[in-house]
Amino acid sequence: MPAKSKTETTGARIRRIREDKGVDLAQLANETGCSVETLAQIEEGEAMPPVGTLLQIARALEVDSAFFLKDEKKTSKKDRERAYTKRTQNYAYTTLTPGAVHKHLKGFKISIEPLSRHQGVGYQHEGEEFVYVLSGQVQITVGDHENRLSQGDSLHFNSAIRHNLENAGDAPAELLVVVYTP
Repeated sequence: MPAKSKTETTGARIRRIREDKGVDLAQLANETGCSVETLAQIEEGEAMPPVGTLLQIARALEVDSAFFLKDEKKTSKKDRERAYTKRTQNYAYTTLTPGAVHKHLKGFKISIEPLSRHQGVGYQHEGEEFVYVLSGQVQITVGDHENRLSQGDSLHFNSAIRHNLENAGDAPAELLVVVYTP
C-alpha cells in the first residue's frame, strides 16, 4: 500500500485502499449493503461510519479495521493508544484489538455523550454482538425491540438484525462491545 499523508482521514484511507484494489463504489456498496451515496459521504469525510459499517468495509476490502481507526504514527504509548480512537459528533470508539487482522472477534470501547445517538441509519452486519455497559445508561434497539441497559448490564444479539445504540441517560455512557463476524 502506498504511503499515506500524516493527516489522512478515515474516508481518505478507505478511498485509497478501494482504488488501489480496483474496487468501484458500486462494488463496495454490494459488498457492504451501504448505498453508493453513503460510501461517497464517508470517503469525502462528510460522515463517520459506525463500527459495524467500518467492519463491513474492512472485510470487503480485505484489510484490518484498525487500519481505518489509526491516526498518524505516534511515538509514546499514550499517543499510540489514542491513535486507535475515533470521535464523531456524540460518539467515540477505541479498538481494543488493533492487531486482529483477519480475526473473527473485534473488541471496542465505545463512549457516547448524554442523550445522544450515533447519527445515521441503524447498524447491521453479519455476525453477533456482545455489549457490556461499563457506565451510564443506553438503549439498544434490535429490530423493533428496545433494550434499556444500565451499568453492569449486558446484551448479546444477532447483529445481522438492524440495530441502533443511543445514550438514554443524562451522563456519558461507556460500553465494552465485542463483535463477531464469520
